[in-house]
Amino acid sequence: MAPPDVDTPGSDEAFVASELQDAWHILSTEERVEGFRLLPRADAEELFFTLAARDQYDLVIGLPPGDRRSWLRLLPPDDAADVIQETPEDERAALMSLLDEQTRKEVTALLAYAEDDAGGLMNPRYVRVRPDMTVDEAISYLRKQARERIETLAYAYVADAQQKLLGVVSFRDLFAAQQGKLVRDVMKTDLVTVLDTDDQEAVSRVFAQHDFVALPVVDAEGRMKGVVTIDDIVDVVQEEATEDAQKFGGMEALDAPYLDVTILQMLKKRGGWLSALFLGEMLTATAMAYFEHELAKAIVLGLFIPLIISSGGNSGSQASTLIVRALAVGDVKLRDWWRVFRREVVVGTLLGMLLGCIGILRIMVWPHREVIYTVHYKMVALTIAASLVGVVLFGSLAGSMLPFILRKLRLDPASASAPFVATLVDVTGLIIYFTAASMILRGILL
Repeated sequence: MAPPDVDTPGSDEAFVASELQDAWHILSTEERVEGFRLLPRADAEELFFTLAARDQYDLVIGLPPGDRRSWLRLLPPDDAADVIQETPEDERAALMSLLDEQTRKEVTALLAYAEDDAGGLMNPRYVRVRPDMTVDEAISYLRKQARERIETLAYAYVADAQQKLLGVVSFRDLFAAQQGKLVRDVMKTDLVTVLDTDDQEAVSRVFAQHDFVALPVVDAEGRMKGVVTIDDIVDVVQEEATEDAQKFGGMEALDAPYLDVTILQMLKKRGGWLSALFLGEMLTATAMAYFEHELAKAIVLGLFIPLIISSGGNSGSQASTLIVRALAVGDVKLRDWWRVFRREVVVGTLLGMLLGCIGILRIMVWPHREVIYTVHYKMVALTIAASLVGVVLFGSLAGSMLPFILRKLRLDPASASAPFVATLVDVTGLIIYFTAASMILRGILL
């Protein structure tokens, strides 16, 4: 798809900008660059800031060498660091050389942090004032700061000569303060901060708990390092949700948009987990072979195998999804495992009884039940009901406890994905089913 021509000014230019943005995901890199260069500067800047870091990198690299510097320098340090992280190692030095000296130092410092740490998300540019400034001096200083590229002008952070964070003051409080007041007289000292080594998920939870547009980032000694803004966290939350959703599907999380992932990368991401799940399902065949004599004596038992194992897998998947999400948002902690266990015992038993009643009803009202389920259909119905209680209970417990185990082992709880739990419950479900059948139907059908 070739980008549209721009022949007329005004509304046509705006239309072209929106059309290019809508078609962005289906255009090749060459078409994106060509369409981008046709945009008016203001429209091009607006589009540039909405792009993901990977798209910004592809765009910058696709531009003529003379244009790369101006576009890369347009980015704040934290966004520039994201673009540099998308750059192959052998090309980073060339891109870093396009930055001015101050930004280059700031980006280098940001790259020293892990990508998913608060230090890797923060912008080192923020408004800082001294505690001994008067309110009028602080306001004059803020006017000067506003002309520079500051990430957010919602708050001013009060720090001493060693850059230790002492307090924070909003612009509203500064302008409302009486003349002659010092900054220390109007600043708030009950600070909410995040450490530069905090994980991005922990930072997102702090934002969720407080109605802030920015949070100060400090080191272990309390020195101010930068600010994380709400727009950065929105991207983080979307990224984390995407990764968890992909892991729930029984695969590794993709590192790029779906259409940007090569066929070989897709095979690697999906093939490993799919093979592991397939090997796990082989145990189901082994379990069925172990109970082949019971199946041979009572063929009717085979009719309910899909119903039994799917019910256990579904209950396990539900529990796993609920607990993984609760752990992610902080609703549940590791120490709460016993409370969750007791809760799932009750819920799993009640759900199993509910499905068991439905199973009994299914058999009792079915036409020609004596022919299909033998004359002992009542005992078969009891077997199905008992098995459903056991399987659903086990599925609920397995699905709820696996995320805790993985978190304890410092692994991602999202790895306790629905397919993994379902595979585990399939095998144990067969054992529970045939064990219940051998106990209830012994001397009757077995």
